[in-house]
Amino acid sequence: MVADRVLSVSELNRSVRLLLEQSLPLAWISGEISNLTIAASGHWYFSLKDKTAQVRCVMFRGRTAALDFRPSEGLQVEIRATPGLYEPRGEFQLNVDFMRKAGLGALFEQFERLKAKLAAEGLFDAGRKRALPEHVTRIGIVTSPAAAALRDVLTTLRRRMPSIQVVLYPTLVQGEGAAAQITRAIEIANRRAEVELLIVCRGGGSIEDLWAFNEEPVARAIAASLLPVVSGVGHETDVTITDFVADRRAATPTAAAELVSPNRVEMSLHLQQLARRLQRDIWRRLQSDEQRLDYLARRLQHPGQKLQQQQQRLQQLQARLQHALARRLEQATWRVGMAGQRVPLLRPDIPQLQRQQARLQQRMAAAANRQLQLLELRLRHAAAQLQQLNPVAVLERGYSIVETGKGKVLSDASQAQLNQTLTLRLARGRVFAAVNAIEPAGLLDQTE
Repeated sequence: MVADRVLSVSELNRSVRLLLEQSLPLAWISGEISNLTIAASGHWYFSLKDKTAQVRCVMFRGRTAALDFRPSEGLQVEIRATPGLYEPRGEFQLNVDFMRKAGLGALFEQFERLKAKLAAEGLFDAGRKRALPEHVTRIGIVTSPAAAALRDVLTTLRRRMPSIQVVLYPTLVQGEGAAAQITRAIEIANRRAEVELLIVCRGGGSIEDLWAFNEEPVARAIAASLLPVVSGVGHETDVTITDFVADRRAATPTAAAELVSPNRVEMSLHLQQLARRLQRDIWRRLQSDEQRLDYLARRLQHPGQKLQQQQQRLQQLQARLQHALARRLEQATWRVGMAGQRVPLLRPDIPQLQRQQARLQQRMAAAANRQLQLLELRLRHAAAQLQQLNPVAVLERGYSIVETGKGKVLSDASQAQLNQTLTLRLARGRVFAAVNAIEPAGLLDQTE
């Protein structure tokens, strides 16, 4: 920057903003929220302060949507932000990228480490998950007797299937010692083996409230349980380690109760439908059997009547057989008579056939002679034409064939050269001549 150059305020603020953004990296900063304003646009504007200083902050709507809580005045938070400058007013501010409640960073890191460790050991694998029993009669619940989650589960079970018995394994669900009590309750339930499955549950709360369900002993107790375990911890947005290691995860305690219990109303309706279908099927079967019985009753006859019918049938068949034999004999007799009449007609006239054969032989001999004479005439005609085309016959009339020494036949005087030796082929023998003069065809015509 040139020292003598005069900057505008906008240029100065822009230069300061760029300098701050380039020189100060993204950092985590802790403090207390004050002067919080949530704009209609969805952006958050607030100040972050400690005992001796404060700084203006802005968190834009695209970043606030990723949080699972809303900030409030006096809340201790940790923010991940980039230092910057708001140019229009020249105010230093922090552009917040992420926010979490103070002290949660270590818990999140501990949560992720344990999650990765147990996942590597295969405790979250789908292959080790067990199916829940279809029709349970006794369910164990691991929770606090004073928890609202217990009332929700009991209310849901009473509404859906009152016949299911419930065994409570009481335990703390938050605070010091809660993880050890939850672990012990799960072990007691497995040792007694008095229920068919376990529901581990509690209501919603902060991550600190739910932390007992993120402890490693609880996770390993669930993994080692011989009883199928359903995790119903917190609200729909809450996720704990028990959710990953349990055989089934329910979004809420109520959802866990619905997951393990059939709906008696739906079952009653289903049974009613089955009863109606069974009644219809039985009625159809009865009607079908009655019709079949009527049909068999109509077919049922006295043995004597049956024997009489068979005798009548036999007599009818015997009469038909005799009639058929008589007709067959009559037809055979007629065919023999007809054949006797046709035999003289089919006897060959040998003298007539011999005379016909002689006539055919004479006609064939005459046709062969005519064909032979025709072929002989065509042969003599072809020989005469061939004789006319024979070059030797032409030479007999005084003509000759002029050839060069290489055997090329000359048909034009211009093809010869002076002093060239030519061969004249006659009808008998050859003559070798030297060319003394050449007269082209034009000159020869003029001389004539």
